[in-house]
Amino acid sequence: MSASCIEQDDTSQEMVSLATLPYDLLLNIARHLELHEVHAVQLSCKALHGFATTRPVYRNLATALLKRCRALPLHGFQRLSDLTDEQLVEAVNQATRLEAAWLTRGPRPSTSSPYLNSAEGSTAGKRSWYKVISAPPNEEVDWLSPITSSYSLCATKSGKVVCWDVHRDECLAEWDPKERWELWKCRVEFDIRTVFFTMAKVLQRSFDDRVMEFVLMKLEFPQHGEPIFSELATFKTIGVVMNVFLLDPSSCLLSAFVWVASSNTIGLYALLDWRKEEYAFIDTGIECSMSSNWSCILYQEQIVIHSEESDVAHQYFYPLSVLQQRARPSSTADSFVPGISQRLAPVMTMSAPFIFPPITRSHSPESNAFDEAPEANHEEPAGDVNGDGEAPEIPNAEDDDGSNTISDANPFPYPPWYPESAHFVRQWWPTLASVPRLSCTVVLLADHEPDTHRTRYVLAQHYFKVPLIEPDELEQMRTAAAKAVEAAHANGTNKGTGGASPSGSSSSSTSHGSEHTASGSSTNKWSAEGTPDGQSSKPRVAESTMMRLWYVSEPFEVVCVLDGMDDELDPDSGQERPRPLLAVDFGHAVWIEFTYPPEEDREDKRLRFVTFPPVTNDREAMAYGGVRAAESLEGIVHTLEVPDELDLDTVETINIDQSQGAIIISVRDGQIFILCYE
Repeated sequence: MSASCIEQDDTSQEMVSLATLPYDLLLNIARHLELHEVHAVQLSCKALHGFATTRPVYRNLATALLKRCRALPLHGFQRLSDLTDEQLVEAVNQATRLEAAWLTRGPRPSTSSPYLNSAEGSTAGKRSWYKVISAPPNEEVDWLSPITSSYSLCATKSGKVVCWDVHRDECLAEWDPKERWELWKCRVEFDIRTVFFTMAKVLQRSFDDRVMEFVLMKLEFPQHGEPIFSELATFKTIGVVMNVFLLDPSSCLLSAFVWVASSNTIGLYALLDWRKEEYAFIDTGIECSMSSNWSCILYQEQIVIHSEESDVAHQYFYPLSVLQQRARPSSTADSFVPGISQRLAPVMTMSAPFIFPPITRSHSPESNAFDEAPEANHEEPAGDVNGDGEAPEIPNAEDDDGSNTISDANPFPYPPWYPESAHFVRQWWPTLASVPRLSCTVVLLADHEPDTHRTRYVLAQHYFKVPLIEPDELEQMRTAAAKAVEAAHANGTNKGTGGASPSGSSSSSTSHGSEHTASGSSTNKWSAEGTPDGQSSKPRVAESTMMRLWYVSEPFEVVCVLDGMDDELDPDSGQERPRPLLAVDFGHAVWIEFTYPPEEDREDKRLRFVTFPPVTNDREAMAYGGVRAAESLEGIVHTLEVPDELDLDTVETINIDQSQGAIIISVRDGQIFILCYE
């Protein structure tokens, strides 16, 4: 081969090198890279460094973080579109470092949090990694939440709501009704720099027909000037209100769950436009179970009631147009009391089972709490646990398929484990239109020991979406079911060994008239029975990727503070309700627990923290804490460092801001500690 040919081949290879590829093609390649890989590209050559530091590359990385439900550390009411290229790069770098650190080594004190900046500059001295600000003077804190890294919102037990400047340590605005009100719900809308919240008080004490009054408020943060409180609407409810939901402030939509005592069902109360004097109030006919946890979500012009039981989740769909047909006029008159219009079943119902971690038979010293069933499960619970009239199945050796595991089962069933508190979190931070809206549930499960009068706790966490099961997933279930049946018949193993195992199911109905029951429903069930060797196997259940559970399964004893009941609710003042010192954010939880077991009779406390794996559709491929997620389904718990001047015995409230890596704690002597971690 001539020298000229060799030279021509070398030139051809140089022309198709990575650095000479078209920008659009390079950007498509960058979509598949993680941050550390982008950093490696930046170090390769000058041309690629210029490409790998462009805004589109880091916008893709920001989108990936947001899809994993990891918030970007923005300042104040910044939006992603407000960030300069340099600010976007720094925000992505910081969020990625925080995510990686919290998943592996755990949080450590930080000296670079925006919370630590003040009018005089950064905090220095012994408080280099935390900040202490004042609580409203001469007030007991009832509720506390950060509103960006610049402000906090505080509700006091006297009924006041106070907006506090974190950096200047001073009150910016105050709403004082001069009587006892309680804050029920708060929602931040970053795009319009506004906080919406509801306050409540009891007008009539009777249990079954309790009358409550709510006032809907907003707190606006103008570009220039001080924040402003203003009243948007007032409304009344009858019955025991379980929760209130600010579904969509832009369309003035609010809902509430009310326990209907006469039928033990859920009542759905809605203000379809809180600017109008009208309401919708129906009895859904959905049974209210002691072990169920409830949330409410707006999805495509439908109010969705989300319910979680011990083993399964349900979603009930009510189109706004259907509720609008049942709207009634309301009034501000003192004598006005709302009423239920009718019983109305949901237009569509959807269910999906939780996916529990496998229980291994390993007896190694390093095995976790799933290596054997919890103590509370050693004895078979009495009664109908599964809801099907049959006693629960106890795993035995025949369930072992040779992989050293037994069939997946709920390691903490109800009873004896009951939900002490449930926390539903939606993405509250600024995001992008292309990022799907997901939710996270963290449940504090409790098992009370009557002999010692002590309670032990575990944490369960999962993600979910609306709808629980997408149409394409249902189609995949049907296809898998058809293939399984075909394979079973081909192998001659389908001999009537049992019915289908329910996986995801949905039913739909159309409402007619005032009394309504579901009709025309269709349920999707499938199972795969039979194996090539003729041995029957346990039916596989179709899995919704969002329904996989992670646990903090090593029992602990969370510290609770006793909140005195309102005199109007308890005239004899003979009751106090324990409130666990636990706070959650998307995929994170922080709590205060007793350091030593009850038998040691020591009251030492410590601050504990867990990060659960991020949202992913491929659990097998996800590395978590240095091991594959399929091998480590435990949330990794860390003990956080606390300042010497913070006495955990005096804590009243606790909160977490994952975007800035901060834990916010209020104490009885009128101080608020902002602990910053990295």
